[in-house]
Amino acid sequence: MSLKLFNTLSRQVETFAPLDPASRSVRMYCCGPTVHDFAHIGNFRTFVLADLVRRYLEFRGFTTTHVMNITDVEDKIIRRVRETGVRLQEYTSGYTQAFFEDHRTLNCLMPHHVPRATDYIAPIIELIGRLQERGLAYQAADRSVYFSITKYCGCGHRYGQLVAIQADQLRPGERVQNDEYAKESLADFALWKARVPEDGDVYWPSPWGEGRPGWHIECSAMGMALLGPSFDLHLGGEDLVFPHHEDEIAQSEGAGLQAHGAPFVKHWVHGAFLLVEGKKMSKSLGNYHTLRDLLQKGYSGREVRYLLMTAHYRESFNFTLDGLAGARTALARLDECAAKLEERAAGATAAADPVLIEAFSRAMDDDLNVAAAWGGIFDWVREQNRLLADNRMSQDLAAAALAAWRQVSGTLGLVPPSGVEAPAEVVALAQERQAARKAKDFRRSDELRDELKRLGWLVEDTPKGPKLKRA
Repeated sequence: MSLKLFNTLSRQVETFAPLDPASRSVRMYCCGPTVHDFAHIGNFRTFVLADLVRRYLEFRGFTTTHVMNITDVEDKIIRRVRETGVRLQEYTSGYTQAFFEDHRTLNCLMPHHVPRATDYIAPIIELIGRLQERGLAYQAADRSVYFSITKYCGCGHRYGQLVAIQADQLRPGERVQNDEYAKESLADFALWKARVPEDGDVYWPSPWGEGRPGWHIECSAMGMALLGPSFDLHLGGEDLVFPHHEDEIAQSEGAGLQAHGAPFVKHWVHGAFLLVEGKKMSKSLGNYHTLRDLLQKGYSGREVRYLLMTAHYRESFNFTLDGLAGARTALARLDECAAKLEERAAGATAAADPVLIEAFSRAMDDDLNVAAAWGGIFDWVREQNRLLADNRMSQDLAAAALAAWRQVSGTLGLVPPSGVEAPAEVVALAQERQAARKAKDFRRSDELRDELKRLGWLVEDTPKGPKLKRA
């Protein structure tokens, strides 16, 4: 079976194949963070999706080139720079560093390229100049340079490849300068924004005067600079479909850099919105979570990652603290089974058990059907536990099962951390619990087990004594 993904461009699930059908190499781009603040949990649903797609492509034998940009200049950032009085690079570097700390906490692979928009001003200017030479960009009275949707369509291109747009909705002559604008605003958009007093020191020289790039042109320039004028896969959240990704297509294909008949991007994959406790995330509602907020509540990055991967990427997902507690329980169950298999295997090695691998592949090949994948995984766990309990698990079978689980858990990015020493507080609680058990004070023992679990640690009672492990 081949991997099938929903392609926003075709509006249907289709077999994934690189632009070069003979190649096993995938060039993929994911719109990265706008570093004006700490990324919230909704942002990280998209980045975990991109990481899962990359890991699964590599699991299926593809090699990947993964690009994720850093948007370090746009309207919100300039406003924050003005409010704080901090220089642009100083302001954005702190949030960029924080983002990648969180990214690592969620065990996301580092992209192969992480371009910052401010490092690509020259390619951006060059791309805008090409669009102007082709008659698709013009400088308006406000000195900003805009992309002409009317002229783009007049050249035989279609504006509205990712979304359904009626030609009579286009309003020639109307312009929008903001980086983000309403879905119904089908107007020419800014490629280069002329410097205004509010911009302060955030500007660069250009053939059109001092200014800065618009948000949409940044991704087109960085993507094509690093992956070529046509590439295989573009990912992002569903909020980016319009206008951002639609404008990316228009700019990139309008520049005419692709081979005849080739698209800017072949496959477009978008993740759905995330709700928190059943509502849209909002600071005013008190349900706005950064990853750091959740870590402070005692949850781990591994638990957050697991929960973000329990729902299909095209379905809106309700993220709850109860769900995180369930993630902790599920991971403990998986880790317990793996530990038993490791103990039974006793260092033996074997080829991976194909039963788990095949069930996992069938589910994930079906448009990354993680719900079916988890169903298959926990069916497999029940079977392993039954064989272990019945003493029908040989050393070789255990080694094969363990090898299969390591492949699957590695693809899911859920391999438990190794070599983690428990803090002194946790060790002391575990010792107190053991003393309570010896004194047959089982109520106190259970209370201490719950306290350890709250701190993110599990205690497993074995014939050789209790073992501590991260939840």
